Amino acid sequence: MDKFILAIDQGTTSTRAILFDKDMKAAAVGQQEFTQHFPASGWVEHDAEEIWQSTLNTINEAMDKVSASASDIKAIGITNQRETTVIWDRKTGAPIHNAIVWQDRRTADYCQSLKDKGLEGNFTAKTGLLLDPYFSGTKVRWLLENVEGARARAENGELAFGTIDTYLLWKLTDGKAHATDATNASRTLMYDIIKGKWSSELTDILEIPEAILPEVKDSAADFGTTDLFGAPIPITGIAGDQQAATVGQACFKPGMMKSTYGTGCFAILNTGDTPVMSENRLLTTIAYQLDGKTTYALEGSIFVAGSAVQWLRDGLQIIDEAAQSGEHAEKADPEQEVIMVPAFVGLGAPYWDAECRGAMYGLTRGTGAAEICKAALESVCYQTRDLLEAMQADMGGTGDTVLRVDGGMVASDWTMQCLSDFLNAPVDRPEILETTAIGAAYLAGLKVGFYPEPGEFAKSWKCETRFAPKMAEDTRNSKYANWKDAIGRTLSNYKET
Repeated sequence: MDKFILAIDQGTTSTRAILFDKDMKAAAVGQQEFTQHFPASGWVEHDAEEIWQSTLNTINEAMDKVSASASDIKAIGITNQRETTVIWDRKTGAPIHNAIVWQDRRTADYCQSLKDKGLEGNFTAKTGLLLDPYFSGTKVRWLLENVEGARARAENGELAFGTIDTYLLWKLTDGKAHATDATNASRTLMYDIIKGKWSSELTDILEIPEAILPEVKDSAADFGTTDLFGAPIPITGIAGDQQAATVGQACFKPGMMKSTYGTGCFAILNTGDTPVMSENRLLTTIAYQLDGKTTYALEGSIFVAGSAVQWLRDGLQIIDEAAQSGEHAEKADPEQEVIMVPAFVGLGAPYWDAECRGAMYGLTRGTGAAEICKAALESVCYQTRDLLEAMQADMGGTGDTVLRVDGGMVASDWTMQCLSDFLNAPVDRPEILETTAIGAAYLAGLKVGFYPEPGEFAKSWKCETRFAPKMAEDTRNSKYANWKDAIGRTLSNYKET
């Protein structure tokens, strides 16, 4: 009995289910990719029903691999792609439209109209966020405005809104639970992270009826029970993917920092029980909430990281698999300084330009696949330095930073050494890279007494490899100056047009 915690890791390109044992080792994994929809330039959608089916499939796959029954599972934790937005019918559970993905930029004009009215400060003061299409609130409004009959149905209490965690919770509990946790709520543009409740002022500005909003709970809480797998299993942990990774990396002390390199890159710096409002266009957010106590963080969001490598593979077709990007980069001509600005869906922190698009500089007749691969990987490292410098400025520039990393890209030694060189800081790659799923499992296990308190859990974190900077200071500064020049040229080009 009670052999495992089940973590549902619902990401941007795939869904995974992982069974973790008492020692937090992965006993079985199920994974399934799902369809990416691009109905217009800058638009990105998912079929929420397909995501739900992939969730069921991967849970059953993981359970089958170790012949686990529902009675073997003590609890379920959910982690999810955060700002992706779903609205569904409360009676049928059917989504009224495809889910609008966090990368989607369709509400850029509306965000700009709110800025033009001088309203961005209203949102930042309460949510810690900037007015950008990235966040859920303007996506919700778009759905209510553009799906026939949606607004009237929402006002009549017939519809429910949620990020993917909330939708999966609804489906797992057969519609009995409409809830989220504080980390996901903090990404909606509607949640007051200081007062810990939905903001009527902000929902009024966005013209969103509060009847569609979920209940907000701690990250480790009683979210409900699922009966879909043969016996009741409690759902006791929920956190957005980047916050779950923060927990999984045991960044429980103020000043600790992690960066996850998946589809995008997300760096989070724990600031403790005090929200630090950024003066450098970073986000103030909730790192996690336990026993009613909120821990805050500064976050820098990069929209394109691993997706740049996917583009090399699927778009340019200059590599057959992602791992080849590092191998190519090692072979690049060191005399060529090719800079890629991967603004495929705009630029995130600290620039926040939704309209900007990608560019490449320094091309010559000698530029080939190796140089382009190197430029793609270096762009992730440059963007991380942008975030780190902004964070250090917000925190007064004090203290040495050690970056704990996770995500698919960190398997590349070349990329991690490049990252350390560009940051001029140590980069620690943990022994266990499943930090997002571990974070979700830990939160669920903490609630039911399966796992220990945070201080004890932190002692179990182990570094597999520390990458230390080797690059000469003048080389580092010269390369970063080239990056900043490329960013400036790209931004000015799109402002002029």
